[in-house]
Amino acid sequence: MADKLHGGTDALGVPAHDFSTNRNACGPCPAAEATLQAAHAAQYPDPLYTDLRAQLAEFHGVAVERLLIGGSSSELIHRLTQHALRSGARAISLPAHHYGDYAQAAAVWGLERLGRGDADLHWWCEPSSPLGQLEVEGFPPLLQGEGRGEGRGEGACSWHVLDCAYRPLWLEGQAPARHLDGLWQLWTPNKALGMTGVRAAYAIAPLHVSQAEMQALRALAPSWVVGAHGVAMLQAWVTAEVQQWLAQSLEQLRAWKAQQLTLCACLGWQVLPGHQANYFVAHLPLSEAAMAQRLTALRVQGIKLRDCASFGLPGHVRLGVLPPLSQVALQAAWND
Repeated sequence: MADKLHGGTDALGVPAHDFSTNRNACGPCPAAEATLQAAHAAQYPDPLYTDLRAQLAEFHGVAVERLLIGGSSSELIHRLTQHALRSGARAISLPAHHYGDYAQAAAVWGLERLGRGDADLHWWCEPSSPLGQLEVEGFPPLLQGEGRGEGRGEGACSWHVLDCAYRPLWLEGQAPARHLDGLWQLWTPNKALGMTGVRAAYAIAPLHVSQAEMQALRALAPSWVVGAHGVAMLQAWVTAEVQQWLAQSLEQLRAWKAQQLTLCACLGWQVLPGHQANYFVAHLPLSEAAMAQRLTALRVQGIKLRDCASFGLPGHVRLGVLPPLSQVALQAAWND
């Protein structure tokens, strides 16, 4: 199987100016970082995550029975895919451009990719990745509050999962109001907190999911799937202090994003429209071979962009929003 492609740290180490990930460049969040430093690293966390699930449930205003703790969003993607398969799923549907782990998990478990009307397991992400756009085309009625998506017909079940990784990083106005109780919600706060090195996530189950199904999903996870530092990050996530820091960081990111869009225009890069979050995609005026050479040269200079070929967008790069110092470094290196 081909290697997984991701942004961030690589064989050359940590990039000095890493545009290739979508983490909050204002982070790490100081209050969350302090909570991690105070974590009980010498002790196992509660294997049932009793207090953590209660805190997350209160934060989202849902019943605690609907909370599922995961090692990361990728871990939960694989676990939900495995569960759907053994529950009868045979095919998945995906957005046109999407995070690679959806398809990778499906390939591991032998699920075929079909259209929205024919699949059993449906993945969504809003803002989308890599484009950062609204999910509009083919959005299921259940996201508008018109249905619960419990089945496709007699003897058939369907699973709709909305990846909410970037909803806390919405920059263009407010995230649209959605009725989410009819689908799975996948939350990954480490991106919003600028702490992607800490792995922990959680899912909120639809209202109609039985406790037997929740227990089956929990049984698929290893013991202590999240360690003490992951627990600490998720507990910090729901505090008023951290949420206030996040709100303030969004204002800073909006200003940086405006500067970065201006820079791309000056470089002759064509930014694709519709981006809502702290990242966007741009088309570079280069041939495919020349772009590969240019991205390699930039990486040697400590600047990393995310090649979008693996997303089905050759000739494009995804750029996370970074501070002006990094933008100046990008401009100087590109013009060198």
